[in-house]
Amino acid sequence: MYYRDHGPAHFHAVYGDFEVTIEIESGRVNGEFPKRALSHVLEWKDLHRVELQEAWSLARASRPLPHIDPLE
Repeated sequence: MYYRDHGPAHFHAVYGDFEVTIEIESGRVNGEFPKRALSHVLEWKDLHRVELQEAWSLARASRPLPHIDPLE
């Protein structure tokens, strides 16, 4: 997530040379990502949707972002 980023609420994921943005509520993916890596990122998004929404609100307010645990 980046401070001062445009809406709708989303986060960025990077895997090697690939980068996507994923909308938190809809799960809409913008960009290209390997299928298996994308499935892991989407699973992580579903597990942490509330935390991601809170982080988005904090980012919009230029406040420190919380740590969100990785997928295990």
